[in-house]
Amino acid sequence: MLDAEPQLDVAAPLSTSEDADVVVVGGGFVGLWTALTIRELSPAAKVVVLERDVCGGGASGRNGGFVMSWWPKIASLLAFMDVEQALFLARASERAIEELGDFCEQHAIDAHFRRAGWLWTSTSEAQGDSWTATVEACAKLCVRPFEHVASEEVARRTGSGIHRAGVFERSNGTVQPAALVRGMRRLALKRGIRIYENTPVLEISRECPSIVRTDKAQVRANAVVLATNAWATAIPEIARLIVPVNSSIVVTEPIPERLRSIGWTGGEAITDSQLMVNYYRTTRDGRIAFGKGTGALSRGGIIDETFSHHAESCAMTEQDFRRTYPMLAGVRVTHAWSGPIDRTYDSLPVFGTLSGTQHIHYGVGWSGNGVGPSRIGGKILASLALERKDEWSGCALVGRRARTFPPEPIKYIGGSLVRGAVRRKECREAAGAVPRTFDVALAKLAPSGLEDKS
Repeated sequence: MLDAEPQLDVAAPLSTSEDADVVVVGGGFVGLWTALTIRELSPAAKVVVLERDVCGGGASGRNGGFVMSWWPKIASLLAFMDVEQALFLARASERAIEELGDFCEQHAIDAHFRRAGWLWTSTSEAQGDSWTATVEACAKLCVRPFEHVASEEVARRTGSGIHRAGVFERSNGTVQPAALVRGMRRLALKRGIRIYENTPVLEISRECPSIVRTDKAQVRANAVVLATNAWATAIPEIARLIVPVNSSIVVTEPIPERLRSIGWTGGEAITDSQLMVNYYRTTRDGRIAFGKGTGALSRGGIIDETFSHHAESCAMTEQDFRRTYPMLAGVRVTHAWSGPIDRTYDSLPVFGTLSGTQHIHYGVGWSGNGVGPSRIGGKILASLALERKDEWSGCALVGRRARTFPPEPIKYIGGSLVRGAVRRKECREAAGAVPRTFDVALAKLAPSGLEDKS
């Protein structure tokens, strides 16, 4: 969590059994957007949110706060849908950024929303102009979300000469994610949505209405929405669609004067072009939040300490921060944490309905880009839960045949081998050395990253 942490007011756990029209399992961005959208579409609907921790306690409160579109994934979208649908979803993801800013303003949510754009950069010769194919794919569709930035300009705007080239997507923004999710939670409670925290779900019956059982009580509901991010691996039908990998973030002490001295004052979100991507930005109080897709896995996909504070991953992240900003060697890192990412093979989400049911719906696979697109996810899942036939329930992300991962323990063993190869390959490339052929070959087996790279 970044900047001053908002005050936490924990809701009581579910203690008595209830009936609902829709029960949403998971109180992060996807779950809360779904609940809020259901209330907009059907104001009389009784909506219950069950959260195993506190709202935002998972990925929604621990991410880097990048609010991005799906334009960097246009090739992946076109791989399984037609041009019309790809443009619809890419434009919807861009619109979601603006909608998020309007939402915060309308409801007086101080989530530090800032729309200063995103710089997609290369920081080694091996990364090259990795965005070329994506920019060309957009041009063929007569859209131009990216602007080329000269090498001198990208080094100036990022405050680091390690950046060799880049493109800029103007529509993107940043937020303080914990402040956003807590603002959404306050609004949900105000609108009559019942939220129960510290309430892990133990069992969901498949008949309709479903009985959603917790340790002390249960909710009977006509529709169920599963919005549990990486924790969805507990559901066998979903487990092979995603692999939980960690990402880690380090945050510096406030250094506004130092940021001005190196020229990093524009507020842009920045990533490099590694598969184990570095992503970083400044905060409102003058800190640097520097994250890395460190990619550690756990045996059996269990969400354990690997996804809370993984010392090796946090050290790896700080190492890359020091390499990127060597002139800040004396600046202290004051916070460090890890979080879970529910990665799909193509790094786009999958929506569906559990087999044998017509009323238990899920949306998983945000793959590290959920802050903005989760608003779209809320629209899709709300339409599915309310049985609406519209552009959201009928979009190409619903019911798509996504590539699956192998079963455990192959997923863990193979994933760990591939992660090691990617790490060794990118370490050598960062040092200007040629990676080993074996590592290059094994790294090609890794799932797609945050962007479609050339």
